Parts: sequence; structure tokens; C-alpha cells
Amino acid sequence: MNETIGVGILGFAHGHVNAYCEDWKQTDRGVRVVAGWDHDSSRLENAANAYGLEACAAAEALLARDDIQAVVIASETSRHAELVQLAAAAGKAIILQKPIALTMAEADSIVAAVERHGVPFTLAWQMRVDPQNIQMKEWLQQGTLGQVFMVRRRHGLNVGLNADFANSWHVDPASNRDIWADDTSHPADFIHWLLGEPESVTAEIASLYNPRIPNDNGIAIYRYADGPIAEVSCSFTCHAIQNTTEIIGELGTIVQNYGDAPSCNAPRPDTGAGLRRFDAAANDWVDSDIASPAGHFHRIRGLAEPLAAFLRGERGPIATAEEGRTSLRMVLATYVSSSEGRRVSLNDPAVNDV
Repeated sequence: MNETIGVGILGFAHGHVNAYCEDWKQTDRGVRVVAGWDHDSSRLENAANAYGLEACAAAEALLARDDIQAVVIASETSRHAELVQLAAAAGKAIILQKPIALTMAEADSIVAAVERHGVPFTLAWQMRVDPQNIQMKEWLQQGTLGQVFMVRRRHGLNVGLNADFANSWHVDPASNRDIWADDTSHPADFIHWLLGEPESVTAEIASLYNPRIPNDNGIAIYRYADGPIAEVSCSFTCHAIQNTTEIIGELGTIVQNYGDAPSCNAPRPDTGAGLRRFDAAANDWVDSDIASPAGHFHRIRGLAEPLAAFLRGERGPIATAEEGRTSLRMVLATYVSSSEGRRVSLNDPAVNDV
């Protein structure tokens, strides 16, 4: 293997970064976490102890190190734009946790910084590298379902039922907007990755349980010019579920179970395939031999190798900054639709003001 790539971590707010650090510490993937920084000293101390990395007092000090060629930015979303600009100016390759930013203006500044300095950049989206998701996209690209009519992606967590979650940065408007902006970004980007950019969205978002955890449930319906119609359904007050994805087409149907936290982590009522396709011509179900992940942490950790491969130069970005900006627009447009009670074009100027 070539010379090991030194990696620095800018912020440990987003818990997914712990899965990458753990994997890279335990597995030889050609990358090594060298140092970290966080404005929260207790978070930084915990990470330094857990992964044997050096704690830096300032982001600038980390970025000035010659033994660091790349960074993972896993800070609060509100800090993404500033940290990307610093890292890009320092010439570091960048892995950025989702979502790309809080606002379209911040996303624009990230895209501009990456373009100006020409640094390698990727968003960290595990849905784009989940093996079953890749299989579903391949089936669509191969025309296995013929014309696709509808796609439904259900996504959720149970964090909204935890009173302590109201004290976290995830629901702080200044740090992360709310849980809808934070986590609906996953299935919205999945739809973007699977089908491309939609024309418009109609959405209903609501706070149904704890008013201190706003926008804990919602549904967004994305419209494409000639179809399909795509639905993103998110509940962050969900204990358990099975189904994750349904794709309905001219020649059959795809059904996926156990594709997110409430479905992965709950007891499974049967041992059937997590991904299967109905072949209308054969009038039978065809099971995929790709196993469902044992739990949600396994799904998150599954992103560690594709990210390492990106840093090694063996694959392109999982998602570019431009794609991250479009996925953000898909989420922010839902706020306009829900608040104004109308279908919203993705290029509606109101999206820029959210």
C-alpha cells in the first residue's frame, strides 16, 4: 500500500465521525487519524483518548500541519462553511458530513471555495454507498422495472421521544436548524442520487410530540416532469419499523426492509431477504443475496472504506459540493411548501431565504 494519508478531524459534533475513526484505527485502509480539533473541549478530550490522536487548540493549527493531507469536517452544521473555506485554502482534501450547510448562501460559499482552491471534496452520505441501495439503482439503470412510476423512501429515528435530545445541538436553530433539516437530508439526497434533481416539492412538516424538538414528522412529495413521483416520509418519533424503500414500475416492484435505524435496530420478525424484487412476467419474487446490515452502526461504519478509497484517489467523490447544494435545496424547499401551503419549484427564489 502507498504512503499512509494523515487525516485531521475538525469537530466531533456529528457522531458518524466516530465510526470512521474507529474503523481507520482498527483497519489498514491507508489512512491514519493524526489530530483533531473541536471548540468543545470535553468532546475533543474524549476523542483524543478514544482514538489516540493529538488534540489541537485551534483549527488553524491543525490545518498548518504537514503530516495532515486531508480533513473530516464533522462539526455542527453552522460551522461547515467557515471550516471548508479554511481547509480548502490550506490545500487539504475535504470530507464533509451532511448536510452541506444551513442555508443556500453557505452552500454557495462552500462550492466556491472548493472550486477556487481545486481541492478534492466529498460529502459523506452512507445511503449512496449502502450495497442494497447500489443494487436498487443498478436495477433502475438496467431498465429491470421498465418505466418507474413511484418511489417511496421512509426514514426515521426515535430521538424525538428522548427528552434529553431537546438539549442537543441537533435541534438548536443556530447550530443545525432542526431535526428535519438535519436528518431528512439523508433520504432527500437518496432520491436525488437515485432519480436526479426534481422539478418541485409539496410538503407537510409538523411538530407533533415535544415542542422543544421541532419538526419531528413530515412528508415530502417530489415531482419529476415525466414521472416518477417520489415520496420522502420521515418520523423522528419512531420506535421500530420494517419497510424502508418501495419502487413501483411497469415490470415489477422493489421492496427493501431494514435500511435505517428504526428498522435495523429493532428485532426482526422473520429471516427473509431485506431486499427483493417482484418480476411481473414471472409472477414471482426475486431475493437479493445482499445481506441487510446487522445494525445502524454497521451501516454508518460501512462508509469508512469508500471514504478512505476517495482519499487514496481510487474513486471519485461520493457526492460533490454541487450535488450537496442541490440536496440542500431539496430540503429547504420543503419548508417553503409546508409554511405557505403550496407546491414549490426547486428554483423558487423563496428557497434562498429559508
